[in-house]
Formats: sequence, structure tokens, C-alpha cells
Amino acid sequence: MAKAPKKSAADKAAPILQNGKVRSGRRNRNALQPRSRAAPSPSIPPRRQSNLHRRTREYLTPAEVEKLLQASSKVGRHGARDRTLILLAYRHGLRVSELVTMRWEQIDLKAGLVHVARLKNGLASTHPIRGPELRALRELRRDYPDSPYLFVTERGGPMTSATARKLIARAGELAKLPFPIHPHMLRHSAGYKLANEGHDTRSIQQYLGHRNITHTVRYTELSPDRFKGFWKD
Repeated sequence: MAKAPKKSAADKAAPILQNGKVRSGRRNRNALQPRSRAAPSPSIPPRRQSNLHRRTREYLTPAEVEKLLQASSKVGRHGARDRTLILLAYRHGLRVSELVTMRWEQIDLKAGLVHVARLKNGLASTHPIRGPELRALRELRRDYPDSPYLFVTERGGPMTSATARKLIARAGELAKLPFPIHPHMLRHSAGYKLANEGHDTRSIQQYLGHRNITHTVRYTELSPDRFKGFWKD
């Protein structure tokens, strides 16, 4: 059987005629069609606003924290648990991940001490526990005696970071704070309060577990006590 002759390069480059017209492939037809801008898909979430557009500052004043504590005790069936969570986050400058993973073995109720295990390569430290915290922790221990974690869900498992964010945001709405809040604002609130009370920057650095002191300087830079005596009226 004779083999079909091979096509030359000129034959390959020549257009293929169909009914006297050049036949174009599907890809070429699509390339010649004008492109239109497609409308954004409704499944794509809107772009997240920056913190600056949502709030004017990233910390709460002591009066605002007190409002938040009072509001949290009135939300849902676990008001005492939620209030204790916010109180510890504020008093010890805890990140939300450090808060929900805290275990009872870190608490010494008799000595009034808490071992703070910092995450994100932070410095661990031991903090004293004052009267309001001791009373809240003892009540929490009575309510949830079987869990190794301080903050648990109704099923007895450890609380997640997402749950802690939701309950703190909900307490902020109930307290009618002027802007939406998130858990890390409580850590900043602790830093600003300690700086406003005149504590030295190095001590605040150790208390919050900062390895780099530049992360601590932000609190002392905004302390109003730095400007006392500027005007003599």
C-alpha cells in the first residue's frame, strides 16, 4: 500500500478552505471576539476594611473595659465564664490563643499566681492574681470541675479562638461601645493602662512577654503623663 505523500511546510502554512472561505478554529474565533468586563461574582466576599476605617484607636479605656465586663455577664447562660475570660485577657495582656489554651495547672489559687505561657515566641512569666480574679476563678472552677481547660464549651471541650472573638464582640455591642472590638484590644488596653500608671517600659515588656522592646514603646509613646507640665495655667 502506497504511503501518502508528506505535506510540505508551505502546504501546512496554507489556509484550509471550506465552501470557498477560510475555516478558522474555535480558539481563533474566541480570540477575535471582544472581551467584556465580567461583573464581580456574588460569591466573592467584600474586601475587609482596615482597622483605621473601623475604629479610631486599638485599645479601650479602663471605664470602657468595666462596661464590657458588666455587659459580658449578662450575655447567654455562661455570663460568669465570659466575664472571667475578659477579665484575665485584660489583666494579663493575653492573646486570644493564649487565653483559650490556658489550663488549670497554670493557676495556683492558694498562692495567687498564674503562669503565663506566651505564644509567638513570647517570654513566659508568672503574674500575681488579685482578689477579683481569684473570686472569679474559684467560681469558674466550681462550674466546670471536670475540664483541664479554664474556658470550655457546653460540650466540655476547650473554647476556640473564633468563639472567644464572637463573645467579646457581642459583649462590646451590648455595652454600646462606640466601635467594634476584638480580643487583641484587651492586650493593648493592658499595655496602655500600665504605661499611664507610670510603670517603666522594661517591666511592661516583661509583663506582656515582648522579646523586642520596640513593641512595648508604643504604649509609653501615647501615655498622656509624658506631657504633664507642658502648660502652667
